[in-house]
Amino acid sequence: MYRRRVRVEELLPGFSPENSLEAAAIGDPQLVRGLAWGKPRDGHPEGSVARHVADLLARIERSGEAGESRAMLRLIALVHDSFKYAVSEWRPKSGENHHAMRARRFAERLTDDVRVLSVIELHDRPYAIWRRLERTGAVNEQQFTAMMAGVTDPRLFLRFVELDGSTEGKAPQPRDWLRRELSARGIVAP
Repeated sequence: MYRRRVRVEELLPGFSPENSLEAAAIGDPQLVRGLAWGKPRDGHPEGSVARHVADLLARIERSGEAGESRAMLRLIALVHDSFKYAVSEWRPKSGENHHAMRARRFAERLTDDVRVLSVIELHDRPYAIWRRLERTGAVNEQQFTAMMAGVTDPRLFLRFVELDGSTEGKAPQPRDWLRRELSARGIVAP
């Protein structure tokens, strides 16, 4: 059976790469396949990864982010969820089989900037820690410390988690908790 190859322009109407990293990313059929993946589900009522990414790119545009921060946030947005399709459903969704780690491995072929790579890898970790906090009433310090040990740019990390967590279908409590927690620990300014 022949399947027509989907083009990025169909998935992200009006998208134009702003730098060579974005161009390389969207030129890769694996990323394009990942952007096309998805249907409406909890936390992502918009459906496809591309629709989520389009929303994030629009939020970055409206935020006025500029320069290096804008470039990093845009690349993270393009890649962060684009490998959900590649997760093996019959294996635990952790380690190398987690969509965020698969996305990081893809991004490692584009850049060696650990600030970008760590955000891609760890972008869902705050939500997992917050969920456990909601169940137990206490932050799992070991998980929180491990997460932050992997974060090389706390401001960029928080900025992306806030952007990602502000999209339709996502509750504000996890992102608000992270900002308060990082501020209370003196990791980022309030």
